Amino acid sequence: MKALRAATAVTLGAITLAGCAGGPGGGGGKISGGKVVLAVLNDQSGIYSELSGQGSVKAVRLAVDDYKAKYGSKAVVKKIDVVTADHQNKPDIAHSKAQELYDRRQADVILDVPTSSAALAVAGVAKARKKLFFDVSAATTELEGAQCNKYTFHYGFNSYTLASGTGGTVTHDGAKNWYIVYPDYAFGQDMNKSFTQAVRSAGGTVVKSDPAPFPNDNFSSFLLKAPSLTPKPQVLGAMQAGGDLVNLVKQYNEYKLRAKGIGLAVGLMFLTDIHSLGPDALAGTKFTDPWYWNADATNRAWADRFQAVAGKRPTFANAANYSAALQYLEAVQRAGTDKSGAVVRQLEGTKIDDAFTHGGTIRAADHLLTHDVSLAQVKAGKDVTEPWDYEKVLSTVPAAQAFQPPSPACRLG
Repeated sequence: MKALRAATAVTLGAITLAGCAGGPGGGGGKISGGKVVLAVLNDQSGIYSELSGQGSVKAVRLAVDDYKAKYGSKAVVKKIDVVTADHQNKPDIAHSKAQELYDRRQADVILDVPTSSAALAVAGVAKARKKLFFDVSAATTELEGAQCNKYTFHYGFNSYTLASGTGGTVTHDGAKNWYIVYPDYAFGQDMNKSFTQAVRSAGGTVVKSDPAPFPNDNFSSFLLKAPSLTPKPQVLGAMQAGGDLVNLVKQYNEYKLRAKGIGLAVGLMFLTDIHSLGPDALAGTKFTDPWYWNADATNRAWADRFQAVAGKRPTFANAANYSAALQYLEAVQRAGTDKSGAVVRQLEGTKIDDAFTHGGTIRAADHLLTHDVSLAQVKAGKDVTEPWDYEKVLSTVPAAQAFQPPSPACRLG
């Protein structure tokens, strides 16, 4: 795995998958170049590589398999390429890689793109090139706000989702005073804003919020400060993700902040974070999860397929990338072409029921996928009965509560 990630960090990988022949528009000039190209652009070598990375590439391949199996000889698309690139969580690299994928690799759609600053950079390229972009792993609400555009879709979650679920619930449960530590870039800034609003709306107070360097492996100055704040915070709101979150939680436990009366709330948690730390390091921590592999039989069946090719259980980012790729291919099938405008029209307002979301909707107003999400809690190690089953789903947060209403700042022209 490490060797594979290192290789993809410096080169673009391509996997050509032969589609099935014929069908309405199957060639005939309706599919540009006679094929559709799906590009997965994400972190394949750094702190976000475990939560998505090569796992999401494998998930996209499963979507290709399912499209081919469903339509057989009636498939519109004859040939499908899956290409990949590593953006290293840097917006300038994401920008140049997106240009390369659209222009040289002829990508019809780019998928994933964790790191909000990188996602915003790719959205700009998608708009300029008039090519589709499904962001899965970035949380910024700017993608459906002032920086929305006709060709960009936000798929899975955003900072509003995380804050309304976790921030509101933890505050209602009695943790009124918060200390928020957030990574100092677009994602963290958006999370700090969303969580502050959610905590205050629930009757709580943010005693202080501090930006931390990104990426970062030393949070000691923030953790030592927490007990001395006035009023003393009842909860530390950690807005980090991936490797940064793992580092922060390890140090939170080393400084024994829970024993000092400061609980932990995590803004964005992935299954791989819990696996890296071990469930006891996070036992009892509540968080919002857009999808959990063992929540129901449908999710588990897809998770079994994913594990067979990836060797581990999927995160919600893996499942959402599968769904985004599948729904893109379904839209091409309905449109009979891969021309961007026609595919966008097929996606707008679409109801989605697949392995990732049941009863989800792609809002026509801002291209945000809305769907029910879960409020979850990390199990104690003694309660884990099988590998990777680290979560207890506490309740369902309905889509209308989990996602903000359309913003008047969004103009899709």
